[in-house]
Amino acid sequence: MTLTQIFLASVANPKKMAAFRLLPIGKIIQFVFIFVTFISLLSFIHFSAGFKQDSSSITGLSEYIDGMQWILYPLAFIIQFIMSTLLVFVRISILAFAGMMILKLYRRRGEYRHVWRTTAVAYTIPTILSILLLYIGLSDSWITLVTTICCLVYLGLALTYYPKK
Repeated sequence: MTLTQIFLASVANPKKMAAFRLLPIGKIIQFVFIFVTFISLLSFIHFSAGFKQDSSSITGLSEYIDGMQWILYPLAFIIQFIMSTLLVFVRISILAFAGMMILKLYRRRGEYRHVWRTTAVAYTIPTILSILLLYIGLSDSWITLVTTICCLVYLGLALTYYPKK
């Protein structure tokens, strides 16, 4: 299954999201890393645009940064990528734990590794939603709350297709 097929199915089909629990973990991690790269690029663009606006008010800092851009921006992108990767994997793991509770509530069979894979795919729409909300100007705490609820709803829909006990 290609990453494009995984993306399209994760947007619209909870039944296929539940079936993704059987995909190899390497394919799911590859899918997550593609999304993290996408998030990092958009976040870096947001950072660099905001940084130029903020630094223009201080002339000395602006001159110093103009001379250091060749090192500042690649370093900022690498740090952004590492932090985004850490954040996404931790959030997927925490939401997968919550998914285990939902799975027990639904009285379905499943292991944490299966729920983790389903959560990683269910995190697609909340990721896109968080990017849109970031550019709208919503605060980080509201974005986190909205995306967590959205992911739990998608995860709950997908977990209904897990086998019964």
